[in-house]
Amino acid sequence: MEERLLAARFRYINERLYTGSSRDAAELFKSDPDAFQIYHRGFAQQVGRWPQNPVDRIVQRLRKRSASLVVADFGCGDCKIADSVRNKVHCFDLVPLTPRVTVCDMAEVPLADESVDIAVFCLSLMGTNLQEILEEANRVLKQG
Repeated sequence: MEERLLAARFRYINERLYTGSSRDAAELFKSDPDAFQIYHRGFAQQVGRWPQNPVDRIVQRLRKRSASLVVADFGCGDCKIADSVRNKVHCFDLVPLTPRVTVCDMAEVPLADESVDIAVFCLSLMGTNLQEILEEANRVLKQG
């Protein structure tokens, strides 16, 4: 019964993340600290049923690229990408699951203009302000 309640709570949180802005999501997790843990536990259960985890594909691709490339991981979760590659990876999320996470809204990350080579959004592009979030990624990406 408890697992079914957690699954229902995960679906509710997921719905809120897709139907509100990234600022709304930040407020949700600030006002309900357990919500982020519940969301990530439910997310991990979902991913466990997939034939392949997209994060693993991203890690495979990054390992084929130069380790000197700087990566920004928007919505990094547990920082699996940063833990799996030699590149410098800036990890951003709304709540720190690990000490590597810089807590911020993806629409406003604390990086200089044109400071990263690769921007990653692995299952984290959600919400109603996607244009703002993508413009922020474009701002921090090196041109060319």
